[in-house]
Amino acid sequence: YHLLSILALNDLGMSLSTLPTLFSVLWLHTREIQASACYAQLFFIHTFTFLESSLLLAMAFDRFVAICLPLHYTTILTNSVIGKIALACLLRSMGVVLPLPTPLLLSHYHYCHDNALSHPFCLHQDVLKLSCSDVRISNIYGLCIVIVTLGVDSVLILLSYVLILHAVLSIATGEERLKALNTCASHICVVLIFFVPVIGV
Repeated sequence: YHLLSILALNDLGMSLSTLPTLFSVLWLHTREIQASACYAQLFFIHTFTFLESSLLLAMAFDRFVAICLPLHYTTILTNSVIGKIALACLLRSMGVVLPLPTPLLLSHYHYCHDNALSHPFCLHQDVLKLSCSDVRISNIYGLCIVIVTLGVDSVLILLSYVLILHAVLSIATGEERLKALNTCASHICVVLIFFVPVIGV
């Protein structure tokens, strides 16, 4: 439940980071944004996105331990360990975003279009579309960051569920299998809700 509460706080932070531009689009009917405000919003969107991915990976590990090592669950995942995992998730997301030179790369580009957004919040790809400069370096850099973080996380989550499925299929009765898989259903739904739109972007 600790990881779920942190995930809820993360989603709240993501929503709050997009509210200023959302309100300006909906209430003031303006789709323009200052460059510095856009860079700040990009920072928070990237931080919360990477934090959510890390938390989903930690939750997959939690499900793996709960199903594959049920007798050791309370000794492996103590409150102290869960707190350290949550802190590691936060530090990992900050470690990816803080050295992220996205604002530096974006600020050096020449923009020939207005700072008009196609979404009610600032996205990296939106900013690149406004540029008249060659944005290949920024595109490649962004792709590498996404592959290294979200790609690796999704592979590790998939691996944990393959191991869970292997453990569940070795259970004798169908009722026990169904009960074990039901404990994972909500997490699988959350993972799909997070990763499917990310693939589309």
